[in-house]
Amino acid sequence: MLQEVRQIEVGGVKIGGNNPIVLMAGPCVIESEEHCLFMAEKLKILTERLGINFIFKASYDKANRSSVDSFRGPGLDDGLEILKKIKDKIGVPVISDVHCLIDIMSAKDVLDCMQIPAFLSRQTDMLIHAGESGKPIAVKKGQFLSPWDVKPLIAKVESTGNENVMITERGSTFGYNNLVTDMRALPIIREMNVPVIFDGTHSVQIPGGNGTSSGGDSSKVPYLVRAACAAGVDGLFLEVHDNPQKALCDGPNMVSLNELEDLLKTVMKIDFLVRE
Repeated sequence: MLQEVRQIEVGGVKIGGNNPIVLMAGPCVIESEEHCLFMAEKLKILTERLGINFIFKASYDKANRSSVDSFRGPGLDDGLEILKKIKDKIGVPVISDVHCLIDIMSAKDVLDCMQIPAFLSRQTDMLIHAGESGKPIAVKKGQFLSPWDVKPLIAKVESTGNENVMITERGSTFGYNNLVTDMRALPIIREMNVPVIFDGTHSVQIPGGNGTSSGGDSSKVPYLVRAACAAGVDGLFLEVHDNPQKALCDGPNMVSLNELEDLLKTVMKIDFLVRE
């Protein structure tokens, strides 16, 4: 039986407690309004058919790209407008990352959950201002942090009176241009009484692996996801695209939309056994 942790809610979706695993999925970045709406609708149809609670993810700005010429997305105002349309037209909660303090005031009016990027996970002002928004906060564990290093991050958010915080594991730096996922991190963080999300796609990323952009190996995503579900997690974070080879950002580590259903069916079976 999986140890029960604090339950939080994101747009009506319950995460943690003894609730089944939740999926946060979508393209890495908002490539266009049309593509975002397409992906959100396809993912909603799939998850409803499988009976998985779903939160749509896409970034309005990827502020930490390797190259100054990399595609970053539509920006704050246009991106939030597209994410609001996803909420209104598709009817699903949305999550996106915030990269600076001035984004928080605008983002909190649209996002159901604000995500703190891994590179900013120790930034006190970011965590406190995000916590003060009252919104659920997903903190991505920096790849430079140990599992026990996230305890102060949780405390920073909770110091605002906001206990709706969860931690996303996305692998740790291993030498140069590589990440490794220590599955022991998942139960260690869950012992801090917060829901834990496993990012199966960034965990196979090779930062800077292509010189001016990140590389990755999406073929290894299913192995890590299955292992994480067996270790016990409260949600999965997966970047999904209908054509990863043509994606404008992080294509090498994204899951193809047409391969997602089989993976989710396996995930559901493992999650059921772990919670039995």
